Order: sequence, then structure tokens, then C-alpha cells
Amino acid sequence: MYRRILAILIVVLSFSALAYAADDEVGATFAKTSEYLNATKSSITTNATQGFENGYLLVKGEAGPRPDARTPGLRRIQAITAAKAVAYRELASVINGVAVAGETTVENLELSSDRIRTAVSGIIKGAVVVSEDYNDQEGIALVLVKIGMNGPGSLGDTLYKNLKSDPSMASAVATTAPKFAPPKAEVAAEKPAIIAAGYDGLIIDATSQSFRPALINRIYSPNGEVIYDPSKISQKVLVDQGCGEYTNSIDKAKAALGSRGVNNPLVVSAVKSVGNTDLQVSEKDGVDIFTANQKSPFLASAKVAFVLK
Repeated sequence: MYRRILAILIVVLSFSALAYAADDEVGATFAKTSEYLNATKSSITTNATQGFENGYLLVKGEAGPRPDARTPGLRRIQAITAAKAVAYRELASVINGVAVAGETTVENLELSSDRIRTAVSGIIKGAVVVSEDYNDQEGIALVLVKIGMNGPGSLGDTLYKNLKSDPSMASAVATTAPKFAPPKAEVAAEKPAIIAAGYDGLIIDATSQSFRPALINRIYSPNGEVIYDPSKISQKVLVDQGCGEYTNSIDKAKAALGSRGVNNPLVVSAVKSVGNTDLQVSEKDGVDIFTANQKSPFLASAKVAFVLK
């Protein structure tokens, strides 16, 4: 009996991820994989936030062959097959950390929604194997699996389609805040230079707030009025671009928005986080954003960048 249990444990462990090959050791152990990462300037995704920042999810799976594999060819095939399974499992883990809106993530939505469970399964099946590598000396395979955050067939594409059709997701992103109303004339007149400046995009500095990227990141005024609500933007814009750019500096945010055709973004700082995925700006900044957007409607095109810690 004990021998049988030991044999089962050996088989299970041989198909599990081998944790000793960290990303910085990929070059020494897996030359082909290192070459791919360098050529594409890609990095392994370890959490959902990195996916939003990079615009893709790229995960790795490492595994060895079964103990009973006798030939080199069979060991290689079995190791690569097992590594793919590990990579897909890792992808599922990262996707389950993706925030949809507010306190809602794919993980807790999956518990109550068959549609989301099916969607996540479809995303994983639609992911692309971009690299397969095998180290003969170590007897270990490494597989990279990738899926985009935006664009046709991406994670965003699949989940945005469900936002309007699945009741559980619709209720998760619903807001009770009133629609954003134009500010009073006397308040708007405090800074008429906004119109002359010709702002064509928005950068929100959230480095001082507890904030994380999501499929829907909203911006509020102090009295709860919605300044920016991506769920009301056209699905095509959301699928193609997402609800904004995510980076860790204002300079990088300007460069990212430049790829969206933004030449002169308005830069404001968030004064408060609402939940984990929404931000609040000051009354003055709210007026500035509204006034600038009246002249050049950049919010409807999701020409927004969030600067993270």
C-alpha cells in the first residue's frame, strides 16, 4: 500500500510546476525561451495588475516527464505536455485575480455565474502557446502561454461581451451614483484657461491611493457624480483599447496616451480611492475635466491613463 501511495505521489509531483527556475534564471536553463522574451521585450505575468500594465497575460509552466518515460523523445513530449497543463492552470489563476469593477473580481463572479465560468474556460482554451522549450540535462520543459488584455479574442473582449448580457456582472458594475451634471456657471468660470489649453486626454495620478486596475475604473467628483464611467463607452472602444492605460509614471502615461493620439493630456491627482478600483478627484479638478472634455470629448474614446504606485 505504501509503495503504491509513494508511486502516485512521484507521478503527481513530476507533472507539477518546478519552482526553482525563476525568471532571471530562464536564460541559463532555457535559451530558446530567453531569446523569445528578449526579442519580444516581454515579461512573465505574476499578477493581474501586470497584465493591465503590459496589455497581455504571459504565464509559464514548468514540468518534467513521468518516471516511467524510457526514451529521450518520450521524456521530452511528456514534459512539454505536462508543462502546458501547468501553464494553463497558472493562466486560470491570474485571470481569477482580474478585477471587473468595485470589489468584484472574476474569481468571485465565477462562483455564481455559469456564463462567466464558461467565458473563463473559453479564454484559457483560446490562449496561444508562444514558446516551448526543453532542457535535456535537467529533463525539464518550459512552456509560455499568452493572451492579450485587449483586442478581438482577448480577455477584455470576452468579458466585456458578458457585462451587458450576464445579470450577475451587470449588477456588479451598476452604480447608484447620479449622472454627472454640468457644474454651476460660477464654478466653471474659475478657470477659463482650460478651454484655451486644448486638452485632449486625461492622466489620473493615483500613486497616493489604494487603487488597482480593472475592466471598469470609474472617476467620481466629491459629491458622487460620475465623471468617467467606461461601462457606458462603446464596446468597440473598450475591446480595442480597454478603459485606459496603466503605468507607473506620468511620463510613461503621456507616452502611452500618445499612442492613442493624445498630444496634450490634462494631469490631475486623485484625492481618494472609492473601493479598490474607482477614484475620486477634487471639485476643482472635476470641473477642469468636465470643461476640457466639453471642448474635446476624450473620455468617450477612453483616452485616459492611470498612474499606479
